[in-house]
Amino acid sequence: MASELFNDLKKYEAALRRKTNGTGATSLLGLSLESLEKGHVVFSMRVKPRHKQVHGVVHGGVLATVADTVAAIAAYTTVLKGTEIATVEMKINFLEAVPGGRIKAEGRVLRTGRNFVVTECEIYKEDGTLAAKALLTFGAARGHSITRK
Repeated sequence: MASELFNDLKKYEAALRRKTNGTGATSLLGLSLESLEKGHVVFSMRVKPRHKQVHGVVHGGVLATVADTVAAIAAYTTVLKGTEIATVEMKINFLEAVPGGRIKAEGRVLRTGRNFVVTECEIYKEDGTLAAKALLTFGAARGHSITRK
């Protein structure tokens, strides 16, 4: 089973790169894949005016969406092909305001079970300061996959 997951990682990365360029939250936000390995992904995003709220810093909802998206992509690297996941719980702490620049989001899988995947996502400001930390749980059900069979 583990070898099936790891061997498909290259296919997953290729499909992910195709899909993030033109669809979904990754495209809307402007997220760029930096690295991908089993249980760990890193994305970056250049802050744009559309990401900011009225006080000139990145909106908390945008940071939460980044965390949810990045953590989900990390979760998909640890489940069997044909598994669909959905966020069932998310907790996020906003630690520092993000006025601009480039952010980095690191998603890590803490545990993959039969029905749930528990992850975390840390979002860093351009200077390396931790801006937000999220803990997310995804429900996992067999039936769908990001890659074609």
